[in-house]
Amino acid sequence: MHHCAEDDRRVIEKHSFHSSLSQIRDELSRTLATICQDQQEALEQMAEMIGGAERIFVLGAGRSGLALQMTAMRLMHLGKEAYVVGETTTPAIRGGDVLLTASGSGTTGSVVRAAEQARGAGATVVCFTARQHSPLGELAAAAVLIPAAEKLDRSGAASAQYAGSLFEQAVVIAGDALFHALWQRSGRSADELWPRHANIE
Repeated sequence: MHHCAEDDRRVIEKHSFHSSLSQIRDELSRTLATICQDQQEALEQMAEMIGGAERIFVLGAGRSGLALQMTAMRLMHLGKEAYVVGETTTPAIRGGDVLLTASGSGTTGSVVRAAEQARGAGATVVCFTARQHSPLGELAAAAVLIPAAEKLDRSGAASAQYAGSLFEQAVVIAGDALFHALWQRSGRSADELWPRHANIE
């Protein structure tokens, strides 16, 4: 009985909230370090294209889409015209616009089809993906490779986390970094951005 209780305690300690948070911190830190080291050119290409776009549209499925909605919000705070694909007030995409997408596999049907349609309308496609040599990666003018597990990868080799969690976390951070870079380049103060925050909620 004592042995069982001791084993249970070890399992709880090994899988505590604290240890899980530490593990996620370490995975995310390694992933971001790799992106910074290996993806400098793609990161700058993406920043230039989004910074120079007339309008930015974002699209991703599931949690990847939620991550990009956060980026769209920050771009709006910066004064950019930003839209979430699928919302009722999102207009038609056209030349001069950028479609920012995210798909770990680069094969998500709805995202690939939208990228093809955007390209056909004359817009530029950029993406975050875990697989550069994929349909989405091939359509993108700038593809930032995030070295993380794809949603269906349950091997635990690229990440111990469930499904595509590490990829989605990295998309959130990369989106914030994109905003931060464009904000710093704009020379605007935080006070100048603040009036664009929602005031009816």
